[in-house]
Amino acid sequence: MPLLDALKAGASQLVLLHHFALYGPLAVAFGATFPEVAEWLVDYGRMAVQVFLVCAGFLAARGLAPEGRLLAGNPLPLIGRRYLRLALPFVAAISIAVIVSAIADQWLDDPAVPDRATFGQWLAHVFLLHGVLGAESLSAGVWYVAIDFQLFALMALLLWLGRKPAGALLAVLGLAIASLFYFNRDSGLDNWAIYFFGSYGLGAAAWWASARGRLRLWLGLIATVGIAALVEDFRLRIAIALTVALLLAFSRRSGLLERWPQGRLTAFFGRISYSVFLVHFPVLLLANALFANSAPRDAAAITWWTLVTWGACIGAGMAFHRWIEVPTGKVRMPALLRQWGRRALQALPGRG
Repeated sequence: MPLLDALKAGASQLVLLHHFALYGPLAVAFGATFPEVAEWLVDYGRMAVQVFLVCAGFLAARGLAPEGRLLAGNPLPLIGRRYLRLALPFVAAISIAVIVSAIADQWLDDPAVPDRATFGQWLAHVFLLHGVLGAESLSAGVWYVAIDFQLFALMALLLWLGRKPAGALLAVLGLAIASLFYFNRDSGLDNWAIYFFGSYGLGAAAWWASARGRLRLWLGLIATVGIAALVEDFRLRIAIALTVALLLAFSRRSGLLERWPQGRLTAFFGRISYSVFLVHFPVLLLANALFANSAPRDAAAITWWTLVTWGACIGAGMAFHRWIEVPTGKVRMPALLRQWGRRALQALPGRG
């Protein structure tokens, strides 16, 4: 699906540039030299996260209930595999971030450098509980990893708990609507999946909408709900999510999803997007530490430092993808944990 790769590639680079314009003395210098560009990146670069949320919901629906049917199997192994897929490279990345932060702290006196990590703080990140426990982040943007896992687990449970296929879909779509109209309007809930489930649910609905015979009804439903939520309370992030969801539904139904854009570059950047996201902040810290101790501050020097740092982040992401993300992606849940999961489900009333 090259269109998905292209969306992820573009979104990951926007998030990267958003952090470029936000953290450290290089960001300050860049903002002073290119104020309009920096202001746009600070204000709007973070909106690219909505692309990830919608794409994640789209792929979750494809993997969990491609035909819109009830998830009959045990959801715990699926949730466990998702945890391993996200957490193993994430733990490696935050461990690198802790080491690099300690090094950068010797050269750089800046709020961008996290405080020295504690074991409890690191452990909260390992179990993806750093947001809900209020632990200080060890790297930039790591809240998203925990939210991604929460969203997948929540959707898997909703699809499994439904007694009938229609009930499961209504549970997913009902929670998405509740999120769009209520939960997403309360910023105090932004450490929980329900805050983001509107965008995630739009992505899931886009997959189900693109099935043969459903396009008009489902697209009408998606558009109506999305527009109504925007009329109630306009949020640019929801407008972006709605646009991406409609694009994915139309493109899959028309076949464009598998045909365009045909290019190795976007496919490559899409594949390494998670690794770039995970590892770019330590590289950014080191670059800021070096920049803070360099003499030139003219526009040419700032441009050079920005481009070199950008390239270094991509290079680090390539290495991380090859040597950490891909190998850890082959790790599977131990048989003992699967057995415990089966026993836990059998103990639930009516699910034996």
